[in-house]
Amino acid sequence: MIKSETVKQILEHYRVIWALSHAQGVMGWDSETYMPEEGIKARAIARAEISQLIQKFMLDEKFVKLIEKAEEEKDLTDVERGIVRVLKRDLKYYQRVPPEVVKEFAKVTSEAFVAWRNAKEKARFGLFAPYLEKIVELSRVIAEKLGYKEHPYDALLDLYEEELTSRDVEEVFSTLEPGVRRLLSKLEARGWPRRHPLEEMPYERPRVEAAIFEVLELLGYPKARFRVDVSPHPFTVGIGAPYDVRITVRFRGVDFREPLFSALHEYGHALYELNIDESLAFTPVGTGVSLGVHESQSRFMENIVGRSREFTGKIAPILRRHLPLEQYSDEDLYYYFNVVRPSLIRTEADEVTYNLHILLRYRLERLMIAGEVKVADLPELWNNEIDRLLGVRPRNDAEGVLQDIHWAHGSIGYFPTYTLGNVVAAMIYYKHGRVKQHIADGDFASIKEYLREKIHRWGAVYPPKELLTRSFGEAYNAEYLVKYLEEKYR
Repeated sequence: MIKSETVKQILEHYRVIWALSHAQGVMGWDSETYMPEEGIKARAIARAEISQLIQKFMLDEKFVKLIEKAEEEKDLTDVERGIVRVLKRDLKYYQRVPPEVVKEFAKVTSEAFVAWRNAKEKARFGLFAPYLEKIVELSRVIAEKLGYKEHPYDALLDLYEEELTSRDVEEVFSTLEPGVRRLLSKLEARGWPRRHPLEEMPYERPRVEAAIFEVLELLGYPKARFRVDVSPHPFTVGIGAPYDVRITVRFRGVDFREPLFSALHEYGHALYELNIDESLAFTPVGTGVSLGVHESQSRFMENIVGRSREFTGKIAPILRRHLPLEQYSDEDLYYYFNVVRPSLIRTEADEVTYNLHILLRYRLERLMIAGEVKVADLPELWNNEIDRLLGVRPRNDAEGVLQDIHWAHGSIGYFPTYTLGNVVAAMIYYKHGRVKQHIADGDFASIKEYLREKIHRWGAVYPPKELLTRSFGEAYNAEYLVKYLEEKYR
């Protein structure tokens, strides 16, 4: 697939950068799973040094000249153009953001994770606030160095979703917010279930773990390239995609729906990485194209597939083999999976209210980066805004401003991609047209092949908007999501 001699030389140099990134992936996964808490003292330094080393290799003069030379070549293949495009984006970051900022950002975010974890356990935002202040300060510096047309937040959005702007996000939410509010009013009037007794049912972790693995087997997960671990916040990491992809889940001991759907969600992410064409491995395009497109795969698997009545019927026998559910019918389980109510925790939110949680975070992030709010004021602002959007109010910081890990990772500009994922997942559902029938038939192979052909196999060869337009004829149309929710909960 690589014909250009220039691009071949680029990939030879890039292999070292890939290897360093691979090491960062392993260390990041270990930090959130098995590393002893005191290990952060050494890990933070190691990751910071590797981040600086990656920047050094990226800015190697010969490497930069090769990329510039390849950019001028007229007969590159789509894959070759994708490689050059992705590397140009990376170069923009490393050329404009000073090495000392890259190093400091890696160091403070490594330390911030431990601080966030302790703050969340104690429900004390003050323990995390100094780290977040530094992260916001560094993020502003990064935004200014990268440049933007209208708002500094746009520079950060672009890091996670190529060419995404605040205008795009506002357009999506201008459709979603009134649509969701309208649907919530209808559901309340009709008495859609807001509670289910299974939410209070305690469970034994080994039993739920066994059920999850059996559900994953039903979906056909590749055991030799995939593993499941436990962490405070579920995540997926493609350490060596498509050969080594790992997910985590969380077990609280009550409400087995949470770890089950976390596993389905992260499996959607993992499936994307596992299905990238092997010819793209070890290259800059051998990964998911953006977080929004990535999230579309997790939300598709979690909600479109996982919370459907058809899938509920398929996994009900599995769940009954491992859990005391004999008194509950398939219909009972379906309503348990699809309870709708305003809630405090984003990761536990139903698919109707979920995007209002993202709207809250998007607005606060944009204000933080603009310098219009102080970090110290976030808990009160958070509580007031979620009360306005959903009519609920956190009892403490752990239920509110501390619930997500993303700011500890320095991932400001990340949250809107969750809503983009929901939007694209609904688009895929309608563009495919036979998802429910495939689920009812147990034909998950056909669903995975459709996703592979339309999204997965291409990795980052095409920019996200171009990929979606090539595959589905349009990008980020929120009307599909409103239609999906209205039809499902009719």
